[in-house]
Amino acid sequence: MLITVFRSRLRLGVRDEYVALTDEMEKIARTMPGYVSRKDFFADDGERMTIVEFEHEEGLHAWRTNPEHIAAQELARQKYYTEYHIQVCTLDRESKFKAEETVAAET
Repeated sequence: MLITVFRSRLRLGVRDEYVALTDEMEKIARTMPGYVSRKDFFADDGERMTIVEFEHEEGLHAWRTNPEHIAAQELARQKYYTEYHIQVCTLDRESKFKAEETVAAET
């Protein structure tokens, strides 16, 4: 499993337009082999973070070299970002917990 952590800051007034672009890019990313998920977060200080998971390097490479993705990256550098930082990590260990859902008894 490969995990990409993409942190960025956006120019003022472009958030809604940028989110629309990233939603379009996710539609394309979902068609890449090995795509698992994408989650976006906005912090109170203006930093934005996206976490993307791919099952294998081939899928991530297909996404990185997709012409529409490359064009969107160029547009984002010109129009949306003030800065960004990308980290690609390999999953070494994973642990999960999920509480069982319980139905509250009505009294």
